[in-house]
Amino acid sequence: MTSIRLTNTRTRSKELFEPLDASNVRMYVCGPTVYDRAHLGNARPVIVFDTLFRLLRHVFGADHVTYVRNFTDVDDKINARAAELRAAGDARPLEEIIRDLTDCTIEWYHADMDALGALRPTQEPRATEWIGAMIAMIEQLVAGGHAYERDGHVLFRVRSYREYGRLSGRSVDDMIAGARVEIAPFKEDPLDFVLWKPSSDDLPGWNSPWGRGRPGWHIECSAMAHELLGDSFDIHGGGIDLQFPHHENEIAQSRCAHPEGGFARYWMHNEMLQVEGRKMSKSLGNFFTVRDLLDQGVPGEVIRLVFLQTHYSRPMDWTAEKARAAEAVLRRWHSLVDDIEPAPEPAPEVVAALADDLNTAGAIAELHALANAGQAALLKSSARLMGLLTQDRPDWLAPKVDLAPLAQRLAEMRRKAMETKDFSEVDRMKSALVAAGVEVRMSRAGVELVPGPDFDAGKLQDLA
Repeated sequence: MTSIRLTNTRTRSKELFEPLDASNVRMYVCGPTVYDRAHLGNARPVIVFDTLFRLLRHVFGADHVTYVRNFTDVDDKINARAAELRAAGDARPLEEIIRDLTDCTIEWYHADMDALGALRPTQEPRATEWIGAMIAMIEQLVAGGHAYERDGHVLFRVRSYREYGRLSGRSVDDMIAGARVEIAPFKEDPLDFVLWKPSSDDLPGWNSPWGRGRPGWHIECSAMAHELLGDSFDIHGGGIDLQFPHHENEIAQSRCAHPEGGFARYWMHNEMLQVEGRKMSKSLGNFFTVRDLLDQGVPGEVIRLVFLQTHYSRPMDWTAEKARAAEAVLRRWHSLVDDIEPAPEPAPEVVAALADDLNTAGAIAELHALANAGQAALLKSSARLMGLLTQDRPDWLAPKVDLAPLAQRLAEMRRKAMETKDFSEVDRMKSALVAAGVEVRMSRAGVELVPGPDFDAGKLQDLA
């Protein structure tokens, strides 16, 4: 069996991955808060952990991997967006507006991530479906002295968990000195965080031992991970921006509520995304969603390849030039594997690269080597392991114009030239096609015209 090595954020070292149960490898990844379209940065953890999911399925078997990614559908941002809709004239009850908003956003999310070639996780729990489990976990924390109730709020006692800060490498005193913590009169300690908070009559709420209210963000993931994966599971992933405080808080409350378990054994975090060398920001005018790119005609497969070219642990820079280059690569690879059956197994070199801490850049280098060596069947099966070349002749490869009439005309010109031995007109038309970004393929069977990455239909007007 292939040995997988992963960098564990908690130990800050690359470790041999040894699952608790090879017949049920378990992974939890923090999912989106569903109130708006996913921006490009949101797509990075999706692609990173989808690639890991594919590798785990390949190594341990598709039926032996459980991947859970949640939807946060109870959150103050969702409440605020619903209030905006109601203020704009939506007369429905707030709960109904929220349900419609979150349902719609989840549909958008699925459509956008599907376009990136991401497999659906094994389970996608919604936070609102697990409120009971959250309340039960909070009750355990209160009973154990790790949490306390004040003014309808329930807060976690950070100092009750001695290892708090180990994941992010911070001391509690340093956090108080420099971290952004909410100062509130109902807190015993500035670092204590909310597990449960009261809801006014105009906000969503659930009955609890502490009154009508709603859960804090951190308890949601802990409760869902415990219910679906158990006291201990293998991998917990997410963006580096979640390492503190979200993941730090998850560990603390989970280990205190269930001291018999170890929670997650391996922690993995992807780095952040930039656009054209700068942090993505609405104020800089470089903020866009995945759907924005798809609607602009950038294929999801191209987006995926651009992301995979940078190791997940390094900051990634999205540029238009990278997208153009990735499209050219994929056009070439698709032309090589069309009508070719994939090999039964991917190339060992590609698997080895991915098994080395998801070295996707190294795996792509191996795909280039396979393409250059003309090993189309291996290229196809190996690329599919990475979520690439999964469709034969995807729609985005189709030409924007019908080149068949030009191909027929060039074939007729070529037939006549074979008789007259005068190929000047053939060469002239071929040059015009190449200048327009069309790949001209001539064989005994005829003429085939294939639009390349630089195809410009406007340059064909003189040939019409």
